[in-house]
Formats: sequence, C-alpha cells, structure tokens
Amino acid sequence: MKVVVISGSPRKNANTQIIMKYVFEYAKSKNPDTKFINLSESQIECYRGPDVEYNEDTMKAQKDITEADVWLIGSPIYNAFFSSALKNLFEYVNYKKTAGKVAGITILAAGNIGFINVQTLITQLLSYFRVITNPKAVFLTTEDITENSISDQDVESRLKEMVDETVQIASKLDKK
Repeated sequence: MKVVVISGSPRKNANTQIIMKYVFEYAKSKNPDTKFINLSESQIECYRGPDVEYNEDTMKAQKDITEADVWLIGSPIYNAFFSSALKNLFEYVNYKKTAGKVAGITILAAGNIGFINVQTLITQLLSYFRVITNPKAVFLTTEDITENSISDQDVESRLKEMVDETVQIASKLDKK
C-alpha cells in the first residue's frame, strides 16, 4: 500500500510541518512505501492550466498523490479556511484517477475554533476526488507544539490512531 503525507502549510517553520513530519515518521515506520510532500519546503508552482509545463517538484507531488492509496493530510486554518497552498496542490490531481483512495485529516488552529468547518471543507474537496475520508480527524492547536516538537503524548497517540485507522480503512476496501 502506498501512503503520502501532505503538510499543507506554505510557511517556513510552520507548526503544521512539525505535526506532519511526526505523522510521516510514524507512517513510514509502519509502511516503507510512504512519501512526504511538505509545502513549506517544496517548490510547488501556482497552477496555470493543464497545458503548461511545471517544475520537477510539482510533477513529483502530483505523481505521488495520484499513485498513493492513502493520503494523510495536514492543514492549518487560515481565515476560516484550509490552506490555499493545499487547494493549489490538488489542482494538479486528476479526479478520474483517485476514486476509492482513503484520506485522514489533521487540522491545526491558533485556538479552538473552526475545526468542524474546515474538516467539512476538506472532506468536500476530497469527495470531488471520490476519496473516502476517515471521519475521525485530529484537531490540534498551536499550544500542542512547544520548541518545535509535539508537547503532549495524548496528541501523539491521537495522530498515530488517525494513521492506523485510515490505513485500516484502506486495507478493508482493498480486500473487497
């Protein structure tokens, strides 16, 4: 099974990438065929249409997403919405090649507000791609990050549970 972990914040030193690097390391320990797309480090270009040549980072990310069976997506909340960089990334993905994939979601906010709204928006986007979404998202605040690391074992447990449950959903669907 192929897994892709996506850190959806374009900001350098983003808290989202700290969380998603943790998710990546855990997912990779369970499944060596796990790839990481970090929008704060990648040079993903702004989508300009289907008949344009894009750089290597952009095309590699598109390929990794399309080929993966499981998507583990992390996004910050910006202005009551998920990251526009994340939305841009999905402009490259062909919805005709994504039906039946499974996604897990992690959402990070400055405070305890907007999680369900952003979860709904991401789930709606994934529905367009015919992706089955694990209904148990992980909601975190910036208080869960201290000195560039996750500061709470409960948070780590919830992230691991999200990974395990999402992969388990994909495994059950793969057997049918």
